[in-house]
Amino acid sequence: MNPELASQLRDIRGLDAVPWWPPGPGWWLLAVLCIALAITLFHLARHLRRYPLGSWHRSAWRELHRLRKQAQAMPPEQLASALSELLRRIAIARVGREQAAALTGERWLAWLQEHDPAGFAWSEHGKPLLTLPYAPPDAQLAGREQLLDLVDATFAWTGRRRRSQRV
Repeated sequence: MNPELASQLRDIRGLDAVPWWPPGPGWWLLAVLCIALAITLFHLARHLRRYPLGSWHRSAWRELHRLRKQAQAMPPEQLASALSELLRRIAIARVGREQAAALTGERWLAWLQEHDPAGFAWSEHGKPLLTLPYAPPDAQLAGREQLLDLVDATFAWTGRRRRSQRV
């Protein structure tokens, strides 16, 4: 070995200690995922506590969505009849058969308006629910738009907000 070259060599310096802060990008990603998971679980638990599996809410919303999608193909009297039946089933599930089953006509619409948290004017706009199912087939007592407004009001009445969008 050449002594000149050996004199140019230096001893190995020790490595600096790895700092614990700031963490690497992988740790930041893991922290964000953990926070997102915690928020999602919180909202899911709150939703399931509010609307347990097997409750009337899920089947009512599913039926409302089905009515909304098929509204253009359904005759107005059939849409009004299906919506009226669904409203009655929701009312019975919500407050019991004793309070809701005996209501008819204007008293039914007044009860809907009284128990609607959104404040929809059922007494004023809900008349097609009373007249259309029993009207002759050729009578056009209400337009499809008015019935779609009633479907949207039913979404609000059941506790689920629906944007006013036309299918």
